[in-house]
Amino acid sequence: MAPATLSELSRLFLKLGIFGFGGPAAHIATMEEEVVQRKHWLDDQQFLDLVGATNLIPGPNSTELAIHIGYQQRGWAGLFVAGSCFILPAILITSLFAWLYVEYGQLPETAPLMAGIQPTVLAIILIAGWRLGKKALTGKLLPGIALVVAGASLFLPGREVFILLTSSLIGALLVKPRGEQPPPTSKKPGPFQPATGSAAMLISASTVTATGTASSSASLAMIAWIFLKVGAVLYGSGYVLIAYLEGELVHQRHWLTSNELLDAIAIGQFTPGPILSTATFIGYLLLADQGPLLAASGAVTATVAIFLPAFLLVGITSPWVSKLRSHRTLSKFLDAVNAASMGLMAAVVLRLGKPTLFPEDAASPWTIPCRLFIVVLAMILVFRYRVSPILVIASGLLLGLLLGEWLV
Repeated sequence: MAPATLSELSRLFLKLGIFGFGGPAAHIATMEEEVVQRKHWLDDQQFLDLVGATNLIPGPNSTELAIHIGYQQRGWAGLFVAGSCFILPAILITSLFAWLYVEYGQLPETAPLMAGIQPTVLAIILIAGWRLGKKALTGKLLPGIALVVAGASLFLPGREVFILLTSSLIGALLVKPRGEQPPPTSKKPGPFQPATGSAAMLISASTVTATGTASSSASLAMIAWIFLKVGAVLYGSGYVLIAYLEGELVHQRHWLTSNELLDAIAIGQFTPGPILSTATFIGYLLLADQGPLLAASGAVTATVAIFLPAFLLVGITSPWVSKLRSHRTLSKFLDAVNAASMGLMAAVVLRLGKPTLFPEDAASPWTIPCRLFIVVLAMILVFRYRVSPILVIASGLLLGLLLGEWLV
Protein backbone atom coordinates (compact mmCIF):
# COMPACT_ATOMS: atom_id res chain seq x y z
CA MET A 1 0.00 0.00 0.00
CA ALA A 2 1.21 3.52 -0.83
CA PRO A 3 2.49 5.59 2.08
CA ALA A 4 0.07 8.00 3.67
CA THR A 5 0.11 11.58 2.43
CA LEU A 6 0.92 14.48 4.72
CA SER A 7 -2.72 15.53 4.51
CA GLU A 8 -3.86 12.07 5.63
CA LEU A 9 -1.35 12.10 8.49
CA SER A 10 -2.48 15.52 9.67
CA ARG A 11 -6.18 14.61 9.59
CA LEU A 12 -5.72 11.35 11.46
CA PHE A 13 -3.43 12.64 14.19
CA LEU A 14 -5.50 15.76 14.74
CA LYS A 15 -8.49 13.48 15.36
CA LEU A 16 -6.43 11.25 17.62
CA GLY A 17 -5.21 14.30 19.50
CA ILE A 18 -8.73 15.68 19.98
CA PHE A 19 -10.13 12.39 21.28
CA GLY A 20 -6.92 11.11 22.88
CA PHE A 21 -8.35 10.57 26.36
CA GLY A 22 -7.23 7.82 28.69
CA GLY A 23 -3.46 8.14 28.82
CA PRO A 24 -0.66 6.56 26.76
CA ALA A 25 -2.05 3.02 26.77
CA ALA A 26 -5.32 4.22 25.27
CA HIS A 27 -3.55 6.46 22.76
CA ILE A 28 -1.50 3.56 21.41
CA ALA A 29 -4.45 1.18 21.36
CA THR A 30 -6.38 3.74 19.32
CA MET A 31 -3.44 4.18 16.94
CA GLU A 32 -3.31 0.40 16.46
CA GLU A 33 -6.97 0.32 15.47
CA GLU A 34 -6.66 3.26 13.07
CA VAL A 35 -3.20 2.69 11.55
CA VAL A 36 -3.10 -1.14 11.42
CA GLN A 37 -6.68 -2.37 11.33
CA ARG A 38 -8.47 0.40 9.41
CA LYS A 39 -5.92 2.18 7.20
CA HIS A 40 -3.32 -0.63 6.83
CA TRP A 41 -0.39 1.80 6.84
CA LEU A 42 1.57 -0.70 8.96
CA ASP A 43 1.20 -4.40 9.67
CA ASP A 44 1.06 -5.86 13.18
CA GLN A 45 4.77 -6.64 13.33
CA GLN A 46 5.86 -3.20 12.16
CA PHE A 47 3.58 -1.58 14.72
CA LEU A 48 4.87 -3.79 17.52
CA ASP A 49 8.46 -3.01 16.61
CA LEU A 50 7.77 0.72 16.80
CA VAL A 51 6.11 0.26 20.18
CA GLY A 52 9.17 -1.61 21.40
CA ALA A 53 11.44 1.13 20.08
CA THR A 54 9.57 3.83 22.01
CA ASN A 55 10.25 1.94 25.23
CA LEU A 56 14.00 2.15 24.73
CA ILE A 57 14.27 5.95 24.61
CA PRO A 58 13.16 8.63 27.08
CA GLY A 59 10.11 10.75 26.44
CA PRO A 60 6.32 10.39 26.09
CA ASN A 61 5.79 6.98 24.47
CA SER A 62 2.48 7.58 22.72
CA THR A 63 3.73 10.86 21.24
CA GLU A 64 6.90 9.11 20.11
CA LEU A 65 4.84 6.39 18.46
CA ALA A 66 2.88 9.03 16.53
CA ILE A 67 6.19 10.57 15.46
CA HIS A 68 7.55 7.14 14.44
CA ILE A 69 4.47 6.46 12.31
CA GLY A 70 4.83 9.84 10.61
CA TYR A 71 8.50 9.16 9.86
CA GLN A 72 7.80 5.69 8.49
CA GLN A 73 5.23 7.15 6.10
CA ARG A 74 6.79 10.44 4.98
CA GLY A 75 10.24 10.86 6.49
CA TRP A 76 11.11 14.01 8.41
CA ALA A 77 8.11 15.93 7.05
CA GLY A 78 5.77 13.16 8.22
CA LEU A 79 7.56 13.05 11.57
CA PHE A 80 6.87 16.74 12.17
CA VAL A 81 3.28 16.68 10.88
CA ALA A 82 2.16 13.58 12.80
CA GLY A 83 3.81 14.58 16.07
CA SER A 84 2.70 18.20 15.94
CA CYS A 85 -0.89 17.37 15.03
CA PHE A 86 -1.12 14.80 17.81
CA ILE A 87 -0.05 17.21 20.56
CA LEU A 88 -1.60 20.42 19.16
CA PRO A 89 -5.17 19.89 20.48
CA ALA A 90 -3.90 19.24 24.01
CA ILE A 91 -1.70 22.33 23.88
CA LEU A 92 -4.53 24.59 22.73
CA ILE A 93 -7.01 23.24 25.28
CA THR A 94 -4.45 23.40 28.08
CA SER A 95 -3.57 26.98 27.16
CA LEU A 96 -7.24 27.94 27.40
CA PHE A 97 -7.54 26.29 30.81
CA ALA A 98 -4.38 28.06 31.96
CA TRP A 99 -5.84 31.44 31.02
CA LEU A 100 -9.15 30.63 32.74
CA TYR A 101 -7.28 29.42 35.82
CA VAL A 102 -5.29 32.63 36.13
CA GLU A 103 -8.33 34.83 35.44
CA TYR A 104 -10.96 33.04 37.53
CA GLY A 105 -8.96 30.85 39.90
CA GLN A 106 -10.61 27.44 39.54
CA LEU A 107 -10.77 24.26 37.47
CA PRO A 108 -13.92 22.80 35.88
CA GLU A 109 -15.87 19.83 37.25
CA THR A 110 -14.64 16.83 35.26
CA ALA A 111 -15.64 13.75 37.25
CA PRO A 112 -18.78 12.74 35.25
CA LEU A 113 -16.99 13.23 31.93
CA MET A 114 -14.02 11.09 32.94
CA ALA A 115 -16.31 8.44 34.41
CA GLY A 116 -17.95 8.06 31.00
CA ILE A 117 -14.67 8.03 29.08
CA GLN A 118 -12.69 5.63 31.27
CA PRO A 119 -14.71 2.43 30.58
CA THR A 120 -14.50 3.01 26.82
CA VAL A 121 -10.75 3.49 27.11
CA LEU A 122 -10.42 0.22 29.04
CA ALA A 123 -12.36 -1.63 26.33
CA ILE A 124 -10.15 -0.23 23.56
CA ILE A 125 -6.96 -1.21 25.40
CA LEU A 126 -8.21 -4.76 25.98
CA ILE A 127 -9.12 -5.28 22.31
CA ALA A 128 -5.81 -3.88 21.07
CA GLY A 129 -4.02 -6.12 23.55
CA TRP A 130 -5.83 -9.20 22.31
CA ARG A 131 -4.98 -8.42 18.68
CA LEU A 132 -1.34 -7.56 19.21
CA GLY A 133 -0.84 -10.25 21.83
CA LYS A 134 -1.56 -12.90 19.21
CA LYS A 135 1.30 -11.53 17.14
CA ALA A 136 3.83 -10.69 19.86
CA LEU A 137 3.41 -13.62 22.26
CA THR A 138 4.31 -16.56 20.05
CA GLY A 139 6.09 -19.72 21.14
CA LYS A 140 6.49 -20.66 24.79
CA LEU A 141 9.10 -18.22 26.10
CA LEU A 142 7.65 -14.88 25.00
CA PRO A 143 4.37 -15.31 26.93
CA GLY A 144 6.48 -16.25 29.94
CA ILE A 145 8.49 -13.04 29.61
CA ALA A 146 5.28 -11.02 29.48
CA LEU A 147 3.92 -12.77 32.58
CA VAL A 148 7.12 -12.24 34.59
CA VAL A 149 7.33 -8.59 33.56
CA ALA A 150 3.69 -7.99 34.48
CA GLY A 151 4.23 -9.44 37.95
CA ALA A 152 7.48 -7.56 38.49
CA SER A 153 5.87 -4.29 37.43
CA LEU A 154 3.00 -4.79 39.87
CA PHE A 155 5.32 -5.51 42.78
CA LEU A 156 8.08 -3.05 41.84
CA PRO A 157 6.31 0.09 40.61
CA GLY A 158 8.61 2.76 39.25
CA ARG A 159 11.19 0.22 38.04
CA GLU A 160 9.65 -0.34 34.60
CA VAL A 161 12.69 0.65 32.57
CA PHE A 162 15.02 -1.64 34.52
CA ILE A 163 12.49 -4.50 34.31
CA LEU A 164 12.02 -4.04 30.57
CA LEU A 165 15.71 -3.87 29.70
CA THR A 166 16.70 -6.77 31.97
CA SER A 167 13.96 -9.08 30.76
CA SER A 168 14.61 -8.14 27.13
CA LEU A 169 18.33 -8.88 27.36
CA ILE A 170 17.71 -12.23 29.05
CA GLY A 171 14.97 -13.05 26.57
CA ALA A 172 17.19 -12.20 23.62
CA LEU A 173 19.63 -14.90 24.76
CA LEU A 174 16.91 -17.54 25.02
CA VAL A 175 14.35 -16.71 22.34
CA LYS A 176 14.59 -18.52 19.03
CA PRO A 177 14.52 -16.34 15.92
CA ARG A 178 10.97 -15.77 14.77
CA GLY A 179 11.34 -17.99 11.73
CA GLU A 180 12.40 -20.94 13.91
CA GLN A 181 9.53 -20.78 16.34
CA PRO A 182 6.78 -23.40 16.24
CA PRO A 183 3.30 -22.31 15.18
CA PRO A 184 1.60 -20.37 17.96
CA THR A 185 -0.87 -22.24 20.07
CA SER A 186 -4.00 -20.70 21.48
CA LYS A 187 -3.25 -18.61 24.52
CA LYS A 188 -4.78 -16.00 26.65
CA PRO A 189 -4.67 -12.50 25.16
CA GLY A 190 -1.96 -10.24 26.47
CA PRO A 191 -2.59 -6.57 26.95
CA PHE A 192 -0.44 -4.15 25.17
CA GLN A 193 1.84 -1.16 24.99
CA PRO A 194 4.66 0.86 26.47
CA ALA A 195 5.83 1.54 29.95
CA THR A 196 3.97 4.75 30.19
CA GLY A 197 1.81 4.32 33.19
CA SER A 198 -1.92 4.22 33.73
CA ALA A 199 -4.70 5.80 31.78
CA ALA A 200 -6.50 8.86 33.08
CA MET A 201 -7.62 8.63 36.69
CA LEU A 202 -10.89 10.01 37.99
CA ILE A 203 -10.42 13.70 38.65
CA SER A 204 -12.41 15.45 41.32
CA ALA A 205 -13.23 19.10 40.90
CA SER A 206 -10.46 21.29 42.16
CA THR A 207 -11.32 24.76 43.34
CA VAL A 208 -8.09 26.40 44.37
CA THR A 209 -7.54 30.10 44.05
CA ALA A 210 -4.78 31.06 41.65
CA THR A 211 -2.83 33.38 43.88
CA GLY A 212 -0.18 34.38 41.37
CA THR A 213 2.60 32.83 43.40
CA ALA A 214 4.69 32.03 40.34
CA SER A 215 8.00 33.71 40.99
CA SER A 216 9.03 36.71 38.92
CA SER A 217 12.52 35.16 38.84
CA ALA A 218 11.31 32.70 36.21
CA SER A 219 12.52 33.54 32.70
CA LEU A 220 11.98 32.05 29.26
CA ALA A 221 15.56 30.74 29.19
CA MET A 222 15.23 29.04 32.58
CA ILE A 223 11.84 27.58 31.67
CA ALA A 224 13.32 26.21 28.43
CA TRP A 225 16.26 24.63 30.28
CA ILE A 226 14.13 23.01 32.99
CA PHE A 227 11.63 21.44 30.59
CA LEU A 228 14.32 20.43 28.09
CA LYS A 229 16.02 18.48 30.90
CA VAL A 230 12.75 16.79 31.82
CA GLY A 231 11.96 15.83 28.22
CA ALA A 232 15.44 14.39 27.73
CA VAL A 233 15.49 12.13 30.80
CA LEU A 234 11.82 11.25 31.41
CA TYR A 235 11.66 7.44 31.37
CA GLY A 236 8.72 5.32 32.38
CA SER A 237 5.32 6.73 33.25
CA GLY A 238 4.34 10.21 32.18
CA TYR A 239 3.21 10.62 35.76
CA VAL A 240 6.86 10.54 36.82
CA LEU A 241 6.69 14.10 35.53
CA ILE A 242 5.06 15.03 38.84
CA ALA A 243 8.12 13.98 40.82
CA TYR A 244 10.51 15.87 38.53
CA LEU A 245 8.51 19.09 38.61
CA GLU A 246 7.72 18.95 42.31
CA GLY A 247 11.39 18.76 43.19
CA GLU A 248 12.46 21.47 40.75
CA LEU A 249 9.60 23.98 40.79
CA VAL A 250 8.02 23.57 44.23
CA HIS A 251 10.82 22.63 46.62
CA GLN A 252 13.97 23.92 44.93
CA ARG A 253 12.92 27.12 43.16
CA HIS A 254 9.60 27.82 44.95
CA TRP A 255 8.02 29.02 41.72
CA LEU A 256 4.81 27.04 42.31
CA THR A 257 2.82 25.89 45.31
CA SER A 258 1.92 22.22 45.71
CA ASN A 259 -1.73 23.02 44.96
CA GLU A 260 -0.82 24.80 41.74
CA LEU A 261 1.26 21.82 40.62
CA LEU A 262 -1.59 19.40 41.42
CA ASP A 263 -4.00 21.58 39.46
CA ALA A 264 -1.59 21.55 36.51
CA ILE A 265 -1.41 17.74 36.64
CA ALA A 266 -5.22 17.54 36.84
CA ILE A 267 -5.52 19.61 33.68
CA GLY A 268 -2.97 17.36 31.97
CA GLN A 269 -5.09 14.33 32.88
CA PHE A 270 -8.41 15.79 31.81
CA THR A 271 -7.33 17.20 28.48
CA PRO A 272 -6.84 14.79 25.56
CA GLY A 273 -3.39 13.89 24.31
CA PRO A 274 -0.14 13.39 26.25
CA ILE A 275 0.00 14.36 29.92
CA LEU A 276 3.19 16.27 29.16
CA SER A 277 0.90 19.06 27.95
CA THR A 278 0.98 19.89 31.67
CA ALA A 279 4.14 21.78 30.70
CA THR A 280 2.00 24.20 28.69
CA PHE A 281 -0.11 25.02 31.74
CA ILE A 282 2.92 25.47 34.00
CA GLY A 283 4.81 27.58 31.46
CA TYR A 284 1.82 29.95 31.30
CA LEU A 285 1.43 30.04 35.06
CA LEU A 286 5.10 30.80 35.74
CA LEU A 287 4.97 34.07 33.79
CA ALA A 288 1.33 34.98 34.40
CA ASP A 289 2.29 37.87 36.68
CA GLN A 290 4.17 39.48 33.77
CA GLY A 291 1.15 39.78 31.50
CA PRO A 292 -0.71 37.49 29.06
CA LEU A 293 1.79 37.93 26.22
CA LEU A 294 4.77 36.76 28.25
CA ALA A 295 2.62 34.06 29.86
CA ALA A 296 1.73 32.73 26.40
CA SER A 297 5.43 32.82 25.50
CA GLY A 298 6.16 30.79 28.62
CA ALA A 299 3.56 28.22 27.60
CA VAL A 300 5.04 27.88 24.11
CA THR A 301 8.61 27.71 25.44
CA ALA A 302 7.84 24.99 27.99
CA THR A 303 5.90 22.97 25.42
CA VAL A 304 8.58 23.09 22.73
CA ALA A 305 11.32 22.31 25.24
CA ILE A 306 9.67 19.24 26.78
CA PHE A 307 8.68 17.68 23.42
CA LEU A 308 11.80 18.57 21.39
CA PRO A 309 13.91 15.61 22.63
CA ALA A 310 11.17 13.18 21.54
CA PHE A 311 11.19 14.51 17.96
CA LEU A 312 14.98 14.39 17.76
CA LEU A 313 15.36 10.94 19.34
CA VAL A 314 12.72 9.40 17.09
CA GLY A 315 14.26 11.00 14.02
CA ILE A 316 17.60 9.45 14.94
CA THR A 317 16.33 5.97 15.91
CA SER A 318 13.39 5.38 13.55
CA PRO A 319 15.51 4.53 10.46
CA TRP A 320 17.16 1.72 12.45
CA VAL A 321 14.02 -0.10 13.58
CA SER A 322 13.58 -2.09 10.36
CA LYS A 323 17.32 -2.86 10.33
CA LEU A 324 17.02 -4.36 13.82
CA ARG A 325 14.36 -6.76 12.55
CA SER A 326 16.60 -7.98 9.71
CA HIS A 327 19.50 -8.80 12.07
CA ARG A 328 19.20 -12.27 13.64
CA THR A 329 20.39 -11.41 17.17
CA LEU A 330 18.83 -7.95 17.32
CA SER A 331 15.56 -9.37 16.00
CA LYS A 332 15.44 -11.70 19.01
CA PHE A 333 16.07 -8.71 21.28
CA LEU A 334 13.20 -6.80 19.62
CA ASP A 335 10.87 -9.79 20.08
CA ALA A 336 11.77 -9.86 23.77
CA VAL A 337 11.22 -6.09 24.07
CA ASN A 338 7.78 -6.45 22.50
CA ALA A 339 6.85 -9.27 24.87
CA ALA A 340 8.10 -7.28 27.86
CA SER A 341 6.09 -4.28 26.67
CA MET A 342 3.00 -6.47 26.66
CA GLY A 343 3.72 -7.49 30.24
CA LEU A 344 4.09 -3.87 31.31
CA MET A 345 0.76 -3.06 29.73
CA ALA A 346 -0.89 -6.02 31.41
CA ALA A 347 0.13 -4.50 34.74
CA VAL A 348 -1.31 -1.16 33.64
CA VAL A 349 -4.62 -2.77 32.72
CA LEU A 350 -4.83 -4.52 36.09
CA ARG A 351 -4.07 -1.31 37.96
CA LEU A 352 -6.55 0.60 35.83
CA GLY A 353 -9.40 -1.91 35.72
CA LYS A 354 -10.33 -2.07 39.39
CA PRO A 355 -10.70 1.66 40.11
CA THR A 356 -12.36 2.19 36.74
CA LEU A 357 -15.02 -0.51 37.07
CA PHE A 358 -15.30 -0.89 40.84
CA PRO A 359 -14.55 2.50 42.44
CA GLU A 360 -14.44 2.30 46.22
CA ASP A 361 -15.96 5.75 46.69
CA ALA A 362 -18.94 5.24 44.37
CA ALA A 363 -21.77 7.54 45.44
CA SER A 364 -24.53 5.82 43.44
CA PRO A 365 -25.67 2.16 43.48
CA TRP A 366 -25.80 2.42 39.68
CA THR A 367 -22.14 3.37 39.30
CA ILE A 368 -20.72 -0.14 38.84
CA PRO A 369 -23.54 -1.50 36.59
CA CYS A 370 -23.38 1.59 34.38
CA ARG A 371 -19.61 1.38 33.98
CA LEU A 372 -19.71 -2.35 33.22
CA PHE A 373 -22.42 -1.69 30.63
CA ILE A 374 -20.26 0.96 28.94
CA VAL A 375 -17.25 -1.40 28.80
CA VAL A 376 -19.26 -4.21 27.22
CA LEU A 377 -20.96 -1.84 24.77
CA ALA A 378 -17.64 -0.30 23.75
CA MET A 379 -16.04 -3.72 23.18
CA ILE A 380 -18.96 -4.81 21.00
CA LEU A 381 -18.82 -1.61 18.94
CA VAL A 382 -15.07 -1.81 18.34
CA PHE A 383 -14.64 -5.57 17.94
CA ARG A 384 -17.88 -6.68 16.30
CA TYR A 385 -18.93 -3.61 14.33
CA ARG A 386 -15.46 -2.07 13.79
CA VAL A 387 -16.59 1.35 14.96
CA SER A 388 -13.69 3.80 15.17
CA PRO A 389 -12.28 4.11 18.71
CA ILE A 390 -12.46 7.87 18.26
CA LEU A 391 -16.25 7.67 17.95
CA VAL A 392 -16.45 5.21 20.84
CA ILE A 393 -14.53 7.58 23.13
CA ALA A 394 -16.73 10.47 22.00
CA SER A 395 -19.76 8.31 22.87
CA GLY A 396 -18.31 7.70 26.33
CA LEU A 397 -17.96 11.46 26.78
CA LEU A 398 -21.61 11.89 25.80
CA LEU A 399 -22.72 9.13 28.19
CA GLY A 400 -20.78 10.87 30.95
CA LEU A 401 -22.76 14.03 30.28
CA LEU A 402 -26.10 12.20 30.11
CA LEU A 403 -25.69 9.81 33.05
CA GLY A 404 -23.85 12.30 35.24
CA GLU A 405 -24.11 11.36 38.91
CA TRP A 406 -25.01 7.73 38.10
CA LEU A 407 -21.41 7.16 37.04
CA VAL A 408 -19.56 8.70 39.99
